[in-house]
This record gives sequence, structure tokens and C-alpha cells, in this order.
Amino acid sequence: MKTAVSSYSFSRLINDGAMSQSDCIERAADMGFDAIEFVDIIPHDGSSQQTYAEKLRKKADECKIDILNYTFGADFLTGSGGDVNAEIERVKKQIDLAVLLGAGGVRHDATNGFAKDKREFRGFDNALPHIADACRQVTEYASDLGVHTMVENHGFFCQDSERVERLVNTVAHPNFGWLVDIGNFLCADESPVIAVGRAAPYAFHVHAKDFHVKSGMHPSPGEGFFKSRAGNYLRGAIIGHGNVPVKQCISALLRAGYNGSISIEYEGMEDPILGIRIGLDNLKRYIKQAEQEV
Repeated sequence: MKTAVSSYSFSRLINDGAMSQSDCIERAADMGFDAIEFVDIIPHDGSSQQTYAEKLRKKADECKIDILNYTFGADFLTGSGGDVNAEIERVKKQIDLAVLLGAGGVRHDATNGFAKDKREFRGFDNALPHIADACRQVTEYASDLGVHTMVENHGFFCQDSERVERLVNTVAHPNFGWLVDIGNFLCADESPVIAVGRAAPYAFHVHAKDFHVKSGMHPSPGEGFFKSRAGNYLRGAIIGHGNVPVKQCISALLRAGYNGSISIEYEGMEDPILGIRIGLDNLKRYIKQAEQEV
């Protein structure tokens, strides 16, 4: 199993202007990652997204590191002003960027759910046929370009493992799968181990993420924490420092036959470079231990 890092892990440094996405490639290679993935295309030099994507691909080639995935937002219920056809076309243009980037995979969202003022008596079952049809149209387009598409357990409404499994099986296309984020299940108050066990057979890609978790029964821990859907407190952690059973999740993936890459998506409060470095050391150790056990 190869290791990768998401550009999201460097987002604090990118937002502060201390690093560019191009810098992330060189840093990831120097740290010993096999690959990198990008969240959005953020030109630091005033160039267009298309031109910058090509520059990032060239930089990756120079640094001898793969660009394996491209991530961006989407919402097939409320995106593009609620015009699903316009949202599908917008997503297709993002897939064109992935081709320029040289990424073999794309992660887009499905939906954040119905708008609160229009929810009425509608839930996931009502949304499923609509978002599945849109995901299928997108993945058919991407398939012709040699790009796999996937959704992530992300965004509360489409975060539970049971819901994402139903979406993948409703789309029912060999080019469409699951970006399994082992930490994000906690945002929906679901056991990561149980959820990864369900998700593993559908995994196209994996995010390693860790969280510190505190019960919502206790007073707020303060700055840095956010609430899960049920009101528990979560804070991003260095891989191995939090409450996510990372090694056990990796074991479940291996038992299901997953042999792709696993990307660190770090969002802790510690210095990003320190957090990523320690997380990589721990992740490599967990992968080795899991491979010996399976």
C-alpha cells in the first residue's frame, strides 16, 4: 500500500501565502510520499486553472511523484442554483482539469442535502434517485477520459456508511466508487471500524484522518473543536494521536482486497509540517503491522 498526502493538509500554509500548491509537490516528495492529491486548483501566479494544472503535472514529473486524485465540491440537489444539469456540466469541466493534472481519480461530493427551508418531509431516500442519476452521468463522461470518479463520506447528509453504500450500489457503474475517509465517519457519530468494514469493498481511494473526540455530555473543550451531527466534540489530530483506530481500519481494507494508496488528510492544530511528518511515520508503521497480520 503506497502513501500519499492531500494538498488540504498544507492548506493553512497555502492560505497564509507561505506555500503554493506547486511547493506542496516538492515538499511531499522530500518527505517520502509516493503520491499527492489536490483539493481544487489554486493558481498562485495568476495563471488560469487549466494552465496551472499543467504546471502542477510538470512539477510532479520533475519531482518523480504521482498525482493520483483531484477533489472538488459538488451538490446535485442545490448546486448551480438548483439546476442539476448545469451542476453536472460544471463537474464535467472539473474532470477536464483532472485530465490536465494527470490525476486518474476524481472525488466530487453528491449533496449536502435539501435546503432547510425546503426539506419538508424529504430525506436521503428522496434524494437518492436524483443524486445517483447525476453521479452516473458524471462517471460515464469521466470513464471516456480514463478517470475514475468517487464520492466521499463527507458533509453530514451523505456521510453515514450505510447511505454511501446505497449510493454506490444505486449508481452501479464500474467507474464509480468510494473515497473512504476513515476519520470522517465520526462526524456522523459512527464507529470508524464498523463503517470501514462496510465501505472497504467499494474503496477506490482512502484518506487517513485522525480526530480527538470528547463527549457532548461534557463542557465545550474550546477553540479548535467542532461538533459532530449528534453534538460530540471533534478536533483534527496527528495520525496516531487521536481516537481513530487507524491500524484496525487499514486491516479491514486489506482483508477486503484493497491495494491502492492511502492519503494523509491532516487538519490538526499543530504545525502542518510537523503533523504531516509524524503522521506519515505512524501511518507507514500501521500499514506494515496490518500487512503482517492479514
